[in-house]
Amino acid sequence: MSALFTQAFVTLLVIFDPLAAIPVFLTLTRHQSPSGQRRTARVSVLVAAGIVTVFAVAGKSLLDALGISLQALQVAGGALLALIALDLLKADCARDRAAAESGGVAFVPLGTPLLAGPGAIAATMLYMEKAGSAPAVVAVALALAAALLLTWLTLHFSPFIGRLLKDNGLNLVTRIMGLLAAAIAVELIAGAILHWT
Repeated sequence: MSALFTQAFVTLLVIFDPLAAIPVFLTLTRHQSPSGQRRTARVSVLVAAGIVTVFAVAGKSLLDALGISLQALQVAGGALLALIALDLLKADCARDRAAAESGGVAFVPLGTPLLAGPGAIAATMLYMEKAGSAPAVVAVALALAAALLLTWLTLHFSPFIGRLLKDNGLNLVTRIMGLLAAAIAVELIAGAILHWT
């Protein structure tokens, strides 16, 4: 179970990629007070948690109703994650800045699609599908909770982290996370292809 927990935790953390979200978060909340920024961080993570949890619990039934296989979702999630990885490798942190003046940024774009995007949804559903026993389900749930907790802590302390890492540090970490995201995308697509062959 520890191996499943570690694998799920690392995958979800890379997909949530809280460090890459810092520049977007700071841009979208630049007019908010420190307490407002902390509230936005909390609400955005709660929104992401709610969306991912709903798909983790009921996503399989929804896919069955629509006639979509888990492997098809796996390929779609891998392809979308590959696009996200390309953005990260280019350090394109300006995405979603156009929404800076809109209200409710904790819901859109922070909660979704920045945190709870298709990649996170697909990955969580895949790990729930892999979990063949109650302890394994608990391990995946704990991995999700741990990744979300670390994401919240990162956003909560993002003003401090941004000052500490500066632009060059954030760009370096973002590119590293992009490389890891690309590798996970390849694994997702390859796993689905192996299932079909």
